[in-house]
Amino acid sequence: MINERIQVLAEDIAKQLVRRNETVSVAESTTGGLISASLLSVAGASKFYRGGSVVYTRESRKAFLDFEQNRLQGLKPLTPEMAQAFAEAAQAKLNANWGIAELGASGPDDSPYGHPAGSTVFAVAGPLACSKLLQTGINDRRQNMTLFTEAVLELFLVTLEQT
Repeated sequence: MINERIQVLAEDIAKQLVRRNETVSVAESTTGGLISASLLSVAGASKFYRGGSVVYTRESRKAFLDFEQNRLQGLKPLTPEMAQAFAEAAQAKLNANWGIAELGASGPDDSPYGHPAGSTVFAVAGPLACSKLLQTGINDRRQNMTLFTEAVLELFLVTLEQT
């Protein structure tokens, strides 16, 4: 599922991070580890990749992101604000320069919160923070996992280039 475009993005991100001596940690949900796998596919990933977790369930979010009880209170599911909170938690958990988070509904069913399949929200935390909502209009799970991963890596690379 790591296509040529994703590989190029991961390599460009790696170059930026290594050149700057910076690190990243990842919290991903519906991409199922593809963001981390993409970054780890680059030789020398140990220089920039601090770690990651697939936070697909409430239990995994609680265990891996160490959210305080009230941290998510008042945040609506699958919103840029929630993704930003996850990215900040991923960054803090491993003391990385950057944190990336992704949450979504890859399909084939809609999310339990009413978001259609093909919806994801993702965020970058660090010296510059940003987030984005993407709706592919597709309900194919594997295709969305790939599209979500590509979109996250694109946003992270653009963010790195702006700092």
